[in-house]
Amino acid sequence: MRTRPDSRADSGRSRGIGAAIVRWGGRLIGGALVVGLVLLGGTAVRVWQVARIEDYTPADAIVVLGAAQYSGTPSSVFEARLYQAEKLYEQGVSDLVITVGGKQDGDLYTEAASGKMYLMEAGIPEDSILAVETGSDTLRSVEAVAAAMHDRGLGSAVLVSDPWHSLRTRTMARDAGIDAWTAPTRTGPAVYTRESQAHGITRETAALLWYQLTHFSADFSYTAGQ
Repeated sequence: MRTRPDSRADSGRSRGIGAAIVRWGGRLIGGALVVGLVLLGGTAVRVWQVARIEDYTPADAIVVLGAAQYSGTPSSVFEARLYQAEKLYEQGVSDLVITVGGKQDGDLYTEAASGKMYLMEAGIPEDSILAVETGSDTLRSVEAVAAAMHDRGLGSAVLVSDPWHSLRTRTMARDAGIDAWTAPTRTGPAVYTRESQAHGITRETAALLWYQLTHFSADFSYTAGQ
């Protein structure tokens, strides 16, 4: 039996439509990949740029983001942040230092309390240190600090953390209503090696994109050393 001409035409049109869908689908996927790469690369550049900023403008408070501590002794990562906060206090950036961070199951001390003890031993008066002993991740810590500052009528803060952490903490602090800028540590495991720097930028790029997409925190594990 011969195929009717109109059947062959219908078949050709169907193949043409299918091919067009495949072409456009490929273009859309390719375009999405390009946009994703540009977004990823642009965010990584911003993480790197803000990591280089050291703003010593006077503020209502110096806020030290917590990190691991062991029975009241700050880890090397946390100690580097506390040392930077001590320098800022001595230079008159603020007469109040806020330490923040809760504790893990089984810990005797909170990160905030551990940081306060370190700073007191460094010579900062107890009444110049506020320990905000809550916060299990960056977002909860920033929100706890914002609440404590607002309760005391404080509006501005210089944030102290690792360089690569600066953009995310600043973004979260500003979202929480704090006029915030950064003066990160320049010592400690976060800046020791090219490997730790690359790890920090990669980790913070992913964490910041996740926060901007969901407004949830994503504190990926730190592997550059403690």
